[in-house]
Amino acid sequence: MNEHARTGIVEAIGTAVLVIGGPGTAIFATGAYNEGLSVGILGVSLAFGLSLLCMAYLIGRITGCHINPAVTLGMILTGKLDAAKSAPYFVGQVLGGIAGAAIIFLALTGTDGYLDIAQDGGFASNGYGEHSPGGFDLLSVAILEIVISTIFVLIVLGTTDSSGVPNGFGPIAAGLGLTLVHLISIPVSNTSVNPARSIATAVFQGDWALGQVWAFIVFPLVGALLAGAIWLVVGPTREAA
Repeated sequence: MNEHARTGIVEAIGTAVLVIGGPGTAIFATGAYNEGLSVGILGVSLAFGLSLLCMAYLIGRITGCHINPAVTLGMILTGKLDAAKSAPYFVGQVLGGIAGAAIIFLALTGTDGYLDIAQDGGFASNGYGEHSPGGFDLLSVAILEIVISTIFVLIVLGTTDSSGVPNGFGPIAAGLGLTLVHLISIPVSNTSVNPARSIATAVFQGDWALGQVWAFIVFPLVGALLAGAIWLVVGPTREAA
């Protein structure tokens, strides 16, 4: 198989699993139709982290398991990925995320009223103002999303460095890092740090989410730019892929 096609397919699979695991848990296990069995913020945060951890072990040796445009941008900026090879990553991530959200959507259509409840509840989309879980305004969301995206991308850059964590332990650090940033920010913005994840749920929310998704494309990418700049200063190595 062509290398670019393989990369796109693998990144799409990984991102689809992340969306099914993270937003899927938020929708199926915390929805208004399932309040008595809600896993809460901790459960959703762990679902995101475990999804990344499992995918990192599954596809990490194939593509590095970015499954996030912000991570791919950070890799490009720090010389860990050749920009000429990046298009399949971005395309695969966005399409895979949408595919994952489509699976959730289709599963909900088989129930009586559950799809409407999920869409009215936001379909696990990211938002600010009246669509922030805690009512946080755009400035608050911008600050937090940029900061947590910087933190998360730095964790990934550090754990994928050849002189970083011991071999095989990187996915654990990345998965726990994703869990951490969700614990911090779910009440603020429903946590993005990943434009592909944000686009995916916004597509199927059906109302306001597409009007606010720009923020959750821009802020994580700004965080990735900051993380890349920081790593170029403090990181021990630069690795060209």
